[in-house]
Amino acid sequence: MLFSAKNLWWLGIFSLVSFIATLIAIPLILVKIPADYFLETSEKAGLRPAIMTLIGRNILGFVFLVMGIIMLFTPGQGILTMLIGLSLLNFPGKRRLELNLIRRPQVQRAINWLRAKYGKPPLLIP
Repeated sequence: MLFSAKNLWWLGIFSLVSFIATLIAIPLILVKIPADYFLETSEKAGLRPAIMTLIGRNILGFVFLVMGIIMLFTPGQGILTMLIGLSLLNFPGKRRLELNLIRRPQVQRAINWLRAKYGKPPLLIP
């Protein structure tokens, strides 16, 4: 049965672990992103990652994206986690989706507040 006591126990543990992991990982990632990450630059366009790096980033991005979706219904930073997951994934339309998320005032405020707390400049949004 889906909602047995044992399954709910494991779901609770998973929720707690993922909540703690995102409380640690999300601020670190958001502070490390360059302020011009969302701006078009020719310097970034020429970089091609190795295939193993590409596979690893996509797997990690998928995990963050799924965790973010789960956190929309459980405790956690769902939208920020999804934004990190999307930034790691490679798929058509990625940039447009990232910009739609980052242009939301509440998301921008949260990210730039965190960056200011660690002495980093705010993200430059086109």
